[in-house]
Amino acid sequence: MIKSNQKYFNFLQFVLDMLSVSLALLFAWYIRFVSPFFPDWVRSLDFVAYINLVIVLIPVYALIYYAFDLYKPFRKTPFFREAEKMLLANSLGLLIMVAYLYGTKSIHFSRIMLGFFYIFSNIFMMLERYIIRQTLRRFRAKGYNLKHIVIIGAGQTGITFANKIKSDPRLGYNIVGFVDDYVDCDTVENIPVLGKTKDVEAILEDQRLDEVVIALSTNSHQKINKLIDVCEYQGVKTQVVPDYFHLIQGSKPAFDELDGIPLIYTRYIPLDEPINRGLKRLLDMLFSLVVIILLSPFLLIVALLVKLTSPGPIIYKQVRVGMNRKEFKIYKFRSMRNDIPEVGETEWTVEDDPRRTVFGTFIRKTSIDELPQFFNVLKGDMSVVGPRPERPYYVNQFKDEVPKYMIKHHVRPGITGWAQVNGWRGDTSIVERINCDIEYIEKWTLWWDIKIFFMTFAAVFKNAY
Repeated sequence: MIKSNQKYFNFLQFVLDMLSVSLALLFAWYIRFVSPFFPDWVRSLDFVAYINLVIVLIPVYALIYYAFDLYKPFRKTPFFREAEKMLLANSLGLLIMVAYLYGTKSIHFSRIMLGFFYIFSNIFMMLERYIIRQTLRRFRAKGYNLKHIVIIGAGQTGITFANKIKSDPRLGYNIVGFVDDYVDCDTVENIPVLGKTKDVEAILEDQRLDEVVIALSTNSHQKINKLIDVCEYQGVKTQVVPDYFHLIQGSKPAFDELDGIPLIYTRYIPLDEPINRGLKRLLDMLFSLVVIILLSPFLLIVALLVKLTSPGPIIYKQVRVGMNRKEFKIYKFRSMRNDIPEVGETEWTVEDDPRRTVFGTFIRKTSIDELPQFFNVLKGDMSVVGPRPERPYYVNQFKDEVPKYMIKHHVRPGITGWAQVNGWRGDTSIVERINCDIEYIEKWTLWWDIKIFFMTFAAVFKNAY
């Protein structure tokens, strides 16, 4: 059974993880000190010192991986969620290792080598975990490593759950049968009906099950409580599928509690989690600071050209609606003439807009006018990646016309976003734009931010005017 085999699998995975970390350090040492990529003068560090570092690393990384729940079953979890945990765990591991080297005054360790180690540890571990995941899925699809379950409730909720399981055999679930008080036939959806709820104890004694899934209506509280007691008496794990799951929006529900009272958020937003929100904010600040420093000469040149080609202020400030519906002033290089009355608060910018200056046309076409928004990111008004902020006039208009429009204000707005890299910017469909924004908000990952950032370079010339 799965329960008895899980501890052996966890031990095997632990050994492979520690092997991946050790190999990453040794491979990084080889690249830095043995390979021909670096000059001879760096090849003087004692190899034994790095072996001793491996001995220190193993228990540290083991504790970190356990703390990040990397040894719980990931059968139902998409790989990118597991990869995200690995990236965070390895990042924390590197910080602890650097702190250890600093504390022990081990200044002779190569920083380049540590950088290689961080890269290789992520690559090796993700590759190892992906191979294990794919191997297990193939085994499950062939009928091995299965979890045997019974579903109590053959109504719409139970049938929906069963069809989800049957649609992907790689998940490795075997539905032994249904239990239901109101079904008179022998099978439902080609799954046998084993009996009624009064027969559950006998069924559990007769069948070797891993889990029981209760899919009854919420008005069956007493029956559900009794069934849970029976399952726990038999030592079988129980899960409950709420019949109000259709109310839960997005890809994953979120749970909380208030003084022992459980709460379910109807829409899961990954950036509501402090670790995700903190990581994104930290990366935003670091990245925007680096961009501002590196591009400062270019920004000064653009500012000078804006001033020389048209009288007026260099920076154009416009009120936008940001996170939690708070208004802020967004910064842009001015691209419009300053001698024309301001009408932009209630009108879209269109192609061949007569208000634009010659240089303004260029910087809008290349999105250079957006670069001052990195100062908005540094201030905390915006993020590098997120839904684009809109003017208050249009927010008040769209919230009545576009379903779920205001959901975009649950996160910080971005310089670029999923809607923009898919071509929904400028005078395009608001409905398609908000659909992309909601998809991003509900499914946010660090990897997706990185993907959108690089996709921005290809999309920068599309619909930019």
